[in-house]
Amino acid sequence: MSPWLIPSPKENTPKKNMNDPQPLDKTKIRALCFDVDGTLSDTDDQFVENITRLLYPFRFLFPGRDPHPFARRVVMITETPANTLYGIPDKLGIDDELNALGNVIYQLGLGRSPSPFQLIEGVHRTLRICGKYYPLSIVSARGKRSTERFLSQFKLRDFFSAVTTAHTAEHTKPYPDPIRWAAQKMGVLPEECLMIGDTTVDITAACRAGAQSVGVLCGFGEEEELHKAGANLILNTTSDLPAHLFGSRPHP
Repeated sequence: MSPWLIPSPKENTPKKNMNDPQPLDKTKIRALCFDVDGTLSDTDDQFVENITRLLYPFRFLFPGRDPHPFARRVVMITETPANTLYGIPDKLGIDDELNALGNVIYQLGLGRSPSPFQLIEGVHRTLRICGKYYPLSIVSARGKRSTERFLSQFKLRDFFSAVTTAHTAEHTKPYPDPIRWAAQKMGVLPEECLMIGDTTVDITAACRAGAQSVGVLCGFGEEEELHKAGANLILNTTSDLPAHLFGSRPHP
């Protein structure tokens, strides 16, 4: 638009909040980083299933003898507090110790889900399309073994140039270390990365690394908190990403 066609701002036009995140700048993106839980893996449903199974012996206490609706309410209520808890181990300086303990628990079989992981709808197509244009990486706070198990179950490992877990960098999210590590492995600068995640922890890590971020609503995060954390774009689900990055461009 020519300068003389731009309307003059009105006096009563509200001023932009300087703390508001900037719109996504696609020209800066050279690589994509994906969280796992709530972004690629349908963790909500898995948690609900596990809680339902735990409560099943007491099903006579629930309306219709079905604990499933109660289990879902529990997961939904606890989502926002859970986001805050993710960063506590790093702040206390005990993240390495907890990660080591988690690995031992997993080896003993106590931390393994009795059911397979669930994949968010459209993830395979999303990764296939995005992988044609950008190098991809996993940036997860999951342990290494469970992350590898998830990728193996759905044959996703070949999509990713790098896999960053809770045991990879010196600190995990919300510190920027995992994104910086993944960027180095993909051969780009951290600020050239786009972090896709469902929690404020993912968005905060991206901001601290100088990266842009996309918040998705198919996991733990809520739109308002993701926006306040600094997400440059918010989508309903991860499978909406190709349409926003590439529009109607024909996909290979």
